[in-house]
This record gives sequence, structure tokens and C-alpha cells, in this order.
Amino acid sequence: MNTDRPLRVAVYTDSTTIGGAEISLGHLVATADPATQITAIGVSAAVLERITTGRPQTPQIVLPARGLASILAHCLTWHRLRPDIIHVNLCTPWAAAIGLVTALTLPQTRVVRVDQLPLRTTAALQLWRTRWLALRVDANVAVGEASARRVEDFYALGRHSVVSIPNGVPDRGEPAPLADRPPGELIVGSIGRLDPMKAHEILLRAIAQVEGVKAVILGEGGERYHLEQLATSLGITDRIELRGWVAQPQDYLGEFDAIVQPSRSEGFPLAIVEAMLAARPVIATPVGSVAEAVIDGKTGILVEKNHVEELAAALRRLRDDPKLRSFLGQQGRALAVAQFTVEQMTASYEHLWRQVRARPPAPRWWVPRPKD
Repeated sequence: MNTDRPLRVAVYTDSTTIGGAEISLGHLVATADPATQITAIGVSAAVLERITTGRPQTPQIVLPARGLASILAHCLTWHRLRPDIIHVNLCTPWAAAIGLVTALTLPQTRVVRVDQLPLRTTAALQLWRTRWLALRVDANVAVGEASARRVEDFYALGRHSVVSIPNGVPDRGEPAPLADRPPGELIVGSIGRLDPMKAHEILLRAIAQVEGVKAVILGEGGERYHLEQLATSLGITDRIELRGWVAQPQDYLGEFDAIVQPSRSEGFPLAIVEAMLAARPVIATPVGSVAEAVIDGKTGILVEKNHVEELAAALRRLRDDPKLRSFLGQQGRALAVAQFTVEQMTASYEHLWRQVRARPPAPRWWVPRPKD
């Protein structure tokens, strides 16, 4: 294969909604080398439009989502394009099965599989299919070291078979200074869809234990009614604002003294890196690869998931110590600039693409036993 000519890359997702996985893919598309020929392929026109916003000249191909028509359309598309790389972005490890199976029918195209969330499944067929596909692609990627090890263990892929490339976000430059709050006051933000996985109810219960703390939650979802009812029952409706979905959460970070992400499960959330780049201290749970960015006592505060008292203690600590808020915010920004920008993420993917293009394709049908 000629490794001197520009790369031809097809980015693929079968997501029908916009979340962190799709936003991260959009960052990659926008910042990839202009010489790289990128085609965006998926099953939702709206998702593809969002992914290519930063690179509007990118060709988009919308395929059927299910059934025999979908399989045929995927096969015909891959064989017509014959890209060097098919980059498959997965919102769950068992997503995009049709895209992956049909991509593996191209003998010379390299297939890169990106797990945005290190989740396991107990459904036997789903587990077997996920492992079968992961063993046959040319590279498996997760969005952090801890996430990579979890994916390896969940699907018995062999140690160090999954590459770690953390998600990155654009650096907007010098952040707004932290507000000079009166003693005993704190305004925190939390960013993410209103979903049980994000554990916003833990934040509300913690705030009920800490006077002077207000929370603004940016996101929408099925848990809104439950959270509204909980705020009422806890007597904190005057200290909780459910602002709904916003297009650019970064625009609101200047309002907050800290960001709280009490999630039960994550990969490497963009919201945390955005907060760090904005020099806002982060309180988070050590799920997924979060602890690779939020280093307890250095760039933020880590609390155990589902632990209301620990979160309340962390809120109280930041409320009462403005110097700590400033220190953690500045240290967090320094780490994010050094390791978690879009440019670093894109450079890592481009290096991986060149690596897999230069080596022989992975075996598609018979694969050696994974290394322990």
C-alpha cells in the first residue's frame, strides 16, 4: 500500500442522537490534517451534519439503520469507497455491528474501533458478537488507560490490546477568573443529560446537606420530573436550577465556582476537560478514566459514586476555601493544556491511522489467542 499519498478515512457512527461520543468525533473531523480525505457515514443525517460542522466540505452518506437493506447498503458503500481507514466511533461497545461486520469484508482497508464507554453486557449473544468483532479489527481504542483495561477485561481481548487515546476539547484561551463570592456561598455547575447514569439526584441530596451552595444543571432528559420532585421534597428548589439543554456548555462555565460530575459510569467525559481548561475545580467520581484527569487534591476532588456524604463534604470544603478553588482550577487547567486538547487527541489518532495503514491487515476470520 502506498503510504506517501494522503489518507482516505471514513468516519462512521450508527448513533441517532448527539452526545459526548459524537461531539468528540466532530472535534476529530474538524482538526484532522486538511490533506486527509474524510467521508462521514452513518444512519442519521442530523448526526452527520453535527459531526461535520467544523469541516463543512466533508461528504456525508446516510445509510439505512436496520435489516437486509442496511447490510447491503453498507457493503456497497464500503466497496465503492475502499478507504484506507474505517474509523468506527461507538457509543457502547456493542454498537455499530452492521458497520463493523461489513467493513471487515474489505481485505485491504484497516478498521479502527473506538469505545467511548467501557461498558459490559450480560447478554450472551451481544457479548460474543462484541468480542468477535473486537478481535478482528486492526486497532481497538478506548478513551483512557483505565477504560482500555476495562474493555480488555470485559471482552477478554488480551492485555494491552486496546490503545488509550483520551478525548480532547478545544482550548478557548485564558479563562474568566473565579468570582469573588461572599463567605459561605458557592455556585456549582453540572453538565450532562438527565439520566440515572449521571447521578444528579446524588448532587441534589448532597446540596441539601450544605448551606449556601446552589447548583445549575445543564442538560435534558427523562429524569427531569424526578429531579424536580426530589428538589421539592428536600426543600432546595430555591438552590437548584434545571436549565435544560444548551448547545455550548463552555459558554456557561464562567458562571460557576466549580463543576460537579457525580456519574455512575463514564469513559472520559468532555465536560470535565472543558471545566479544567476553564480553570474550574472539578468534583467527580473515579469512574472510567476520570481519575486520569481529576487527580484528587491536585487538579480536583474525587468522591466515591453514590456517596452523598462524601460529595457534601467536598462541596463544603470548596465553599469554605477560595484559595483551594483557585489552586485546583489552575492546576487542572495546566494538566488539560498539557494532555487533553483536541490537537493532542487528533495527533494521536492520525499517528494510529498511519501506523495501521503501514502494517499488514489483522486476520479477519481466524485470530490467535489473546495474550494474558
